[in-house]
Amino acid sequence: MAKTNNGTAASPSAKTHKSLSMYEAVLARFNKAAELYNLPADLAEILRVPMKQVKVNLPVMMDNGKVKVFEGYRIIHSTYLGPSKGGIRYSLDVNDDEVKALAAWMTYKCAVAGLPLGGAKGGVTCDPRTMSAGELERLTRQYTLAMVDVFGPNLDIPAPDMGTGKREMAWIVDEYSKLKRESQPGVVTGKPITLGGSKGREAATGRGVMIHTLEAMKKIGIDRKKSTAAVQGFGNVGANAAQMLHSKNINVVAISDYTGAYYNEKGIDLTKALQHQKKHNNTLEGFTGGDIITNEELLTLNVDVLVPAALQNQISAEIAHKIKAKLIVEGANGPTEVEADDILHDNGVIVVPDILANSGGVTVSYFEWVQNQQGYYWPEDEVNAKHDAYMEQAFEMVWYNSKQYKTNLRLGAYITAFKKLEKALRYRGTY
Repeated sequence: MAKTNNGTAASPSAKTHKSLSMYEAVLARFNKAAELYNLPADLAEILRVPMKQVKVNLPVMMDNGKVKVFEGYRIIHSTYLGPSKGGIRYSLDVNDDEVKALAAWMTYKCAVAGLPLGGAKGGVTCDPRTMSAGELERLTRQYTLAMVDVFGPNLDIPAPDMGTGKREMAWIVDEYSKLKRESQPGVVTGKPITLGGSKGREAATGRGVMIHTLEAMKKIGIDRKKSTAAVQGFGNVGANAAQMLHSKNINVVAISDYTGAYYNEKGIDLTKALQHQKKHNNTLEGFTGGDIITNEELLTLNVDVLVPAALQNQISAEIAHKIKAKLIVEGANGPTEVEADDILHDNGVIVVPDILANSGGVTVSYFEWVQNQQGYYWPEDEVNAKHDAYMEQAFEMVWYNSKQYKTNLRLGAYITAFKKLEKALRYRGTY
């Protein structure tokens, strides 16, 4: 079973056609936005391809005494706005195409959020659910050793992603610092707070989803106190987003993970859902706080807000025709297929795209990196206030560009990124 971007899995949507690969989907949207914006051909040529691609083989001693070799990747899409930034995935689905797509999205995500960072992504093809803590530690340290000349606080800064978390980031900090023979807490973000992590980081992506939901609701006139929401995926992003939407008086009536989807017309008791998840191997299986529904039923519920926070390619063209939500806020990377974009737009559904909606995580990662550079750490309320200001400003810029170019928010977000990247590339020059 495939896992979500938060470490949990989700049931795939029904599809009747072969989807574009992730990188093909990136390029399809890139090309549309480039044509609309009239991005100069030379700059488009540069931005269509990553700057650097690193692939390594990682021999790891397993607990049974045998050596297993894992494939590892790190792809740097750009450093035009600053050091590259992007997570590390541990998943059986990790491959060159996926990592390239995620690295490109990070370039645009950082530019949209107004961060002085470029885009990168990394990963190892493995199933962390079947590996012991010792095996994962040895794998992580081998990966760090292989990437020691790629990573760096002013070069390339990893973070957690699917299948990794603060534990893995702590191992990277430790291994990298040993290899460099000096303390380097800024080499990664998403670390434990005791090792230089930032308060507010774990909930930041979900918090960003909440802020963008509220901003979009204001624009299109949805009264949040009378609104309902469905959240697909109940990992870090989905669970935090659901709780924060609930805290803003938005009634979350449906949640899901790979074991099933649950609907309660009166609203899901999120506290009970989290308690159940904790007691049942981090899954919702057997949850009694709602009626069991299918993944497709969750996506097509008659709610005001839909938050896909699970796998990519969940909203196909077929599903898009059935969507009843007025607003979709993408907590996951690439949850909407290219063919679905025009259908949703024509049906009047507002989609806050992934490169805007889930940029809260990288924004607070940037704050963590800044705090590491300064050696001075901020209280959580200050982190959250700065985060919210960045998110609100990013939303306004994307909304403005979507209106200026008479397009949807997704292409408006790409255009917002193009404007910043174009200036950076022109100032830097090419030769």
